[in-house]
Amino acid sequence: MTESKYEELDEETLFLVSQTFKALADPTRIRILHLLFEQELSVSNIATTLELNQSNVSHQLRFLKNLRLVKYRRDGKTVYYSQDDEHVMKILQQSIDHACHH
Repeated sequence: MTESKYEELDEETLFLVSQTFKALADPTRIRILHLLFEQELSVSNIATTLELNQSNVSHQLRFLKNLRLVKYRRDGKTVYYSQDDEHVMKILQQSIDHACHH
């Protein structure tokens, strides 16, 4: 038998993984990430497309930005957001695909 070496996850890794899943556990954040999957959008474009108020979108984007799941760039007074973690986006897309093939 091959002896495997189990490596305990450190506290920081555990925290980041749990926060990532927390981010993906919220329907509004899932909708935002799904929308940003292939395009960069402003807060107002996201709010309009998803029929949400801008303050809610800004709050959710701040949460996602703190986890480095989205990034932003400023163009004058407008801030544009896009996805910033291909790994998490793949997990999200696979989860969506799984749900659609029930």
